[in-house]
Amino acid sequence: MHDTLIEQIREALGQHGRAMNVRRIPALIEGLHPSDLAVILDELTLPEAERVFSLIDDVHAAEALSQVSPETNRHLVETTPTRRMLAMLRRLPMDEAAEVVAEAGDEGKRLLSLMPEPSARDVEQLLEYPEKTAGRLMTTKFAAVPTGTTVGRAIEYLRAVAPSVETVTTIYVLDSAQQLAGVCSIRDLLLATPDVSVDSIMTREVITVAPETDQQDAARLIGHYDLLAIPVVNGGGRLVGIVTVDDVLDVLSEEFNEDYAGLVGSDAAEMDRRTPAQVARLRLPWLMGTMAIELCAGVIIARFDGVLREVILLASFMPVISAVSGNVGLQAAAIVVRGLDTGHVSLDNWAHAVRRELTTALTIALVAGVSLAIVAVVWSRHVPFGIVVGVSMTCAIIAAGVMGTVIPMLSKRLGFDPAATAGPFETAFQDVIGFTVFLWLASLLAHWLV
Repeated sequence: MHDTLIEQIREALGQHGRAMNVRRIPALIEGLHPSDLAVILDELTLPEAERVFSLIDDVHAAEALSQVSPETNRHLVETTPTRRMLAMLRRLPMDEAAEVVAEAGDEGKRLLSLMPEPSARDVEQLLEYPEKTAGRLMTTKFAAVPTGTTVGRAIEYLRAVAPSVETVTTIYVLDSAQQLAGVCSIRDLLLATPDVSVDSIMTREVITVAPETDQQDAARLIGHYDLLAIPVVNGGGRLVGIVTVDDVLDVLSEEFNEDYAGLVGSDAAEMDRRTPAQVARLRLPWLMGTMAIELCAGVIIARFDGVLREVILLASFMPVISAVSGNVGLQAAAIVVRGLDTGHVSLDNWAHAVRRELTTALTIALVAGVSLAIVAVVWSRHVPFGIVVGVSMTCAIIAAGVMGTVIPMLSKRLGFDPAATAGPFETAFQDVIGFTVFLWLASLLAHWLV
């Protein structure tokens, strides 16, 4: 559906040589959910997204703006008139407004300085917390009553504040120091008699998180305990906000997309939006590094050119050793990258991951090495030739497995994308090690190979 609609929008914008007919666009996007609008804006080029965004009404534009990618968000914030952008920010929940402002960079800071109080103050408070934490994700618009409040008064309070709070499914009970004393669900209130105090029906053992808690950990707690919202309390036990389940769903969706993008080595949608020159700049450094390492393998081959000329059959097995060991390394790298993304592999337990992969690679190496050695003996009719090939294959596979495990973790530690760096470097290193062992052994046993 989106592909067809995007094509129609581009035609209306004057693409494919057709006359411009921008007036068709509001009719094309009418009735679309803001989430679908956000997907379309992300798929369009930035100039196209800018023109379409200007034709969306403020209500839907604001909701779509909070869901677009950071790059699209920055461009739209920078190109939208200030008055309209401020009006849209006022329509957003404070946590979504804070996200829009944070992603917009310097322009977001300028807009924040122009926002009226108390909205600006609320957004500034959220921005004080680190990114991807419960504090940045929470909202301070929650329903709370003091201890001793009757159920009847609490229900009247909920009716009064319902339009301005994030959720009315839960009401929080605070003591005189604004510390969280307990929580009541709307179900608890409706089942209790009006003159009963909320103290007698509230749940006192409350699952909470700190503002600095990672947003993924907050999401896991909400899912584990089937909560509709989780309170955020500071070090003194004071309730400072809540994280709701709808925000958690956004987090889980975002994390899933990031994990998937990491497994394939890059964000495909983001790469599609870049120019070929930009994509080349991102990929060239790692490929040039690989070229430099592979040149070392070339130097090693040149160093042993004499034995290659003497036993030409050796050259027939070099591609086999390189290909098989390279695939072992790529498999190991893929497993480690996936583990880093899902949390099953961490930099703290790197030694365990290396030991595990070393054991796996050793098993594979022995089977593959013996198999190739048998083929080499049958082909050359010389047992020493089979020994050289088999030992070389074994060493190359073990080296590839270790490199495929270590390089992604080292890249992660240094702040690089493990998926982008693991493949090229692992392949290059195992070629150097495999060819060195292969040709060195061949030179030692040269007089037995012919």
